Amino acid sequence: MPSTSPGDAPRSPGREPAVEVTGLVKRYGAKTAVDGLDLTVARGSVTAVLGPNGAGKTTTVEICEGYRRPDAGRVRVLGLDPVADAAALRPRIGVMLQSGGIYAGARAEEMLRHTATLHAHPLDVEPLIERLGLGSCGRTPYRRLSGGQQQRLALAMAVVGRPELVFLDEPTAGLDPQARRATWDLVRELRTDGVSVVLTTHFMDEAEQLADDVAIIDGGRVVTQGSPEELCKGGAENSLRFSGRPGLDVASLLKALPADSAAAELTAGTYRVQGRIDPQLLATVTSWCAQNGVMPDAIAVERHTLEDVFLELTGKELRA
Repeated sequence: MPSTSPGDAPRSPGREPAVEVTGLVKRYGAKTAVDGLDLTVARGSVTAVLGPNGAGKTTTVEICEGYRRPDAGRVRVLGLDPVADAAALRPRIGVMLQSGGIYAGARAEEMLRHTATLHAHPLDVEPLIERLGLGSCGRTPYRRLSGGQQQRLALAMAVVGRPELVFLDEPTAGLDPQARRATWDLVRELRTDGVSVVLTTHFMDEAEQLADDVAIIDGGRVVTQGSPEELCKGGAENSLRFSGRPGLDVASLLKALPADSAAAELTAGTYRVQGRIDPQLLATVTSWCAQNGVMPDAIAVERHTLEDVFLELTGKELRA
């Protein structure tokens, strides 16, 4: 089967970031949706852009795609201005919209084939249809496709032109687990082939699984950016839980721990230690248990998650 990856297309030699946004401002009347935002997307990376509703992430991405004009700031996408250089930029990027952009009466396969003809070096359509499970609905008008089928068609249209950079808006919304995994695999292959990906998603596990870099936007600004590992390390301390008999002397345990640690009995017989969870602290806890005749059960390290970081920074849950 021919490759469905866009990596065979010629690449520009530049080393500039795929996306570089500096001091971006966008206002709607009296409301400032984006307020001096800075964002960088490295070449050949997957960058997840997260934010609560109304944070400014959709406006930011639409400006990068060239659909909106900024009021202030500098935006460069593949080294180009997405508005002034739109004609040169559009053949080099792929855009997956969550809704719109597809003729309601067009059949799925004919729409994909039409999109392919707009590009100089498109992917082979047949393997892409097979890869994304669109074969059974190829002759179905877009308006009659299920939500998941519409999502998969939009993804296919975004990558069929072998883009250097692709914007994916909620690519797995409404997909079943199998289709979701297929989409994840395709995103990973895009990165392997040197394609830069900007991903907006409401699924934290998706961001953790796919992203090299995560930018969290709130109040029209990027409040933090880094790899999932870096962001999780930078948040609240991890914790260690273990079970034992109820009523253990927690004060005695606390004395054995480093000064910045905390310990508590959460429920009868369930204990939590908070602080810098490393091999030394684990050894201290197990040693204390041995000295006090305690056989600890179900010892588990609970690591700080990307969702924890998001809630701490924004105070809001990430909802679709």
